[in-house]
Amino acid sequence: MAEMVGPRLYSCCNCRNHVALHDDIISKAFQGRNSRAFLFSHAMNVSMGPKEDRNLMTGLHTVADVYCCDCREVLGWKYERAYMESQKYKEGKFILEKSKIVKENW
Repeated sequence: MAEMVGPRLYSCCNCRNHVALHDDIISKAFQGRNSRAFLFSHAMNVSMGPKEDRNLMTGLHTVADVYCCDCREVLGWKYERAYMESQKYKEGKFILEKSKIVKENW
């Protein structure tokens, strides 16, 4: 009998709380604060910190840090607003640092 396998997930590296689906990856070519990062269309089981303006590699953005809702590990950030027209596609999307997440069900 075939083994049932669920969706491929990413989990918090600290507590293994499920935080994102592999199918929600938009790009793997991003840079986080400390490591490479993935751009996701959605994240789950996370909470957001306060919004703040940050000067990132691609210009000024309003972002909110993203925390694991179980252990409060900082996983990345959410783009709330992009000031440059060419960066508007990031609005509402999530950056999760590769060093802060682990693969599940692969």
